[in-house]
Amino acid sequence: MKTLTLSLALLALPAHADTELTVMLDWFVNPDHAPIILADSLGYFTEAGLAVRVVTPADPNDPPRMVAAGRADLAVSYQPQLHLSRHQGLPVTRVGTLVETPLTCLVVLADSSIDTPADLAGRRVGFAVAGVQEVMLDAMLADGGLTPTDVEQINIGWSIAPALMSGQVDGVIGAFRNFELNQLRLEGFEGRCLYPEAHGIPAYDELIYLADPARMDPAAISAFLAATERATAFIKNDPDAAWQAFSATAAELRTPLNEAAWHDTWPRFASRPAALDAGRIQRFEAFLADRGATPGGLPLSDLAIDVNAP
Repeated sequence: MKTLTLSLALLALPAHADTELTVMLDWFVNPDHAPIILADSLGYFTEAGLAVRVVTPADPNDPPRMVAAGRADLAVSYQPQLHLSRHQGLPVTRVGTLVETPLTCLVVLADSSIDTPADLAGRRVGFAVAGVQEVMLDAMLADGGLTPTDVEQINIGWSIAPALMSGQVDGVIGAFRNFELNQLRLEGFEGRCLYPEAHGIPAYDELIYLADPARMDPAAISAFLAATERATAFIKNDPDAAWQAFSATAAELRTPLNEAAWHDTWPRFASRPAALDAGRIQRFEAFLADRGATPGGLPLSDLAIDVNAP
């Protein structure tokens, strides 16, 4: 009994006193990152024995590379990007989840005649990032009985909503349903989402945490995830108070777009960020291989780990 009592007491202690963690976000701070920002501002990281430094990248493709280079302990990235990174030889693995549902969608204007991917035949479709977005677009087209050559694909960079509003393209893959739809609405346009998970693409975790398995401190990462889990519980229990607390951390967060995006974002945060859905990882690995985007064949252990596993 004494041994059990001692073990439970040790589990209740922070991973290490004042353990430093550098966390690189996928982009500038926005409502997607609320559990991290609130865990910091509410003191949850400090109570967990962590000193967390949050940094933003110059390019959203940088975070996995920064972890692989040892310049960040954790990176916020995308599950599809994880698979490509591993096949490219980057030593990164998924250790937790931030947003547990897809956010990406193919956006068209609501007053267009495009209701399904099949309606894109002969149209122009923009994409922001080559690679995964092209694979997803091709899969959605295939679900509508089309081939990639049935549409004109245009690289529009990060000018997602403007390209659609200006008529440069008829649809955009890579738009976030919690941001671009609200941006369009604020500009006087109404958008419509064609959801990837409804058109031939398996569901996936939009935002995940990556670490280098050879360098990482599992106890520190476990403490980080526990702190963000506390912040997520606060958000889901009182989203209005959470918005006030989150938006108070930086003046640039208090915008109509961020406030609109908040309401579409907070329900999608992972309530159990450390929990691992093995099937979801394996299904997306098989999907990319079936589409010819990767050779496939990576085992779950190469892609994701449960930092709380014995």
